[in-house]
Amino acid sequence: MGALDHLSNIIDCSSIRHSKLKKRKQLQTVEIKVKIDCEGCERKVRRSVEGMKGVTSVQVEPKQSKLTVIGYVDPEKVVARVARRTGKKVELWPYVPYDVVEHPYAPGVYDKKAPAGYVRNVQDPQVSQLARASSTEVRYTTAFSDENPTACVVM
Repeated sequence: MGALDHLSNIIDCSSIRHSKLKKRKQLQTVEIKVKIDCEGCERKVRRSVEGMKGVTSVQVEPKQSKLTVIGYVDPEKVVARVARRTGKKVELWPYVPYDVVEHPYAPGVYDKKAPAGYVRNVQDPQVSQLARASSTEVRYTTAFSDENPTACVVM
């Protein structure tokens, strides 16, 4: 063991190196709902985020009123920048495909303003309780089931 190895064991230089390095942001896809009426609005929304540091691609879907930003960005900062630069009401994309949600047509989940095939993303426990049947309801519905023809003697 040499003198330099001995000194490196005594003096820990690893903490010095780690303090200077910044944590790098992860690549994210940020979807934003913003009302887009015309080509001018589309251009204004696109330009509001194109020059932002860390943005790699920008996609605008005017029929769905959707802006998709991919890059090393913070979602809250993207929303704030679009709102400030365009002067429009902006929110994170609140919709998910309807087959992902347990009860897509429950009140509070179904949204008339949602694009075709989408419903609101709601994690409300009361909505999940909506379709759970009580034991008496289960007994009556299984009594007249097509899968069990001998369940009802009257028929």
